[in-house]
Amino acid sequence: MLKYELIPEQLLYEGVVTMDNFFTPRPCPEEIVLLTHTREYLDKLRHQGLSAKEQRHIGLPQSPLLTRRELVITQGTVDCCHYAIRNGVALNVAGGTHHAFTDRGEGFCLLNDFAVAANYLLHQGMAERLLIIDLDVHQGNGTAKLFEREPRVFTFSMHGRHNYPFHKETSDWDIPLEDGTDDDTYLSILKEALPALLQRTDPQLTFYLSGVDILDSDQFGKLKVSPAGCRQRDEMVFTALRNKGIPCVTAMGGGYSADIRVIVEAHCQTFRMAKDIYSL
Repeated sequence: MLKYELIPEQLLYEGVVTMDNFFTPRPCPEEIVLLTHTREYLDKLRHQGLSAKEQRHIGLPQSPLLTRRELVITQGTVDCCHYAIRNGVALNVAGGTHHAFTDRGEGFCLLNDFAVAANYLLHQGMAERLLIIDLDVHQGNGTAKLFEREPRVFTFSMHGRHNYPFHKETSDWDIPLEDGTDDDTYLSILKEALPALLQRTDPQLTFYLSGVDILDSDQFGKLKVSPAGCRQRDEMVFTALRNKGIPCVTAMGGGYSADIRVIVEAHCQTFRMAKDIYSL
């Protein structure tokens, strides 16, 4: 949780952003959450009704504060959609909770913020073609399942083959990576996939999950991508979307390096890169 406080502090210290660049979302209203999640599950979260088993699957003990935090993060991604449509790009300091399903949470994820925001855009008639680019080291299993029968949302996941979740769902396009995948291999695969992905989907808005658990320093990632390689990944995604005029909503996703400074620096680099690309 500490990284979510340190990221904005570091960006402000560097002058990458000012306070005028930040917005503070309210908790997501239930009518928006219920476009994606079931009433029964939302009520469990609100009234502390999760069983011990359900809490173990999530990996966090339930609390009113945790539920409120998740609702605020989710609304943050919804709000980012409006800012991205207006400005080209918007980033959530948190988010990327891609392991949450319609009726349950997993893997530190209670609500699926990308799914909630995507369904909000569809429901409001603001878009008919959406793309989710998930480059967290873990497959977005909840996202894949949520949209398996929704042709207006295309799910792309490039993740560790042997990493969590051990039972993978089926995205519209999955690229599993072997343990030890390095910069050259990772970037060459992504470089080949991105143009084909954008041509195939022609999205009106893209959600980008920029997890930094692909780093070689990550305790659980199993890949060998350097900080420079992670930076190039962000540059490739942002450049491809900006060149085509596709609004981009970005969430931070995972990062589990032993040194919190490494995690914060990698996430801050995503913000710096977004500013550099979209300020051109």
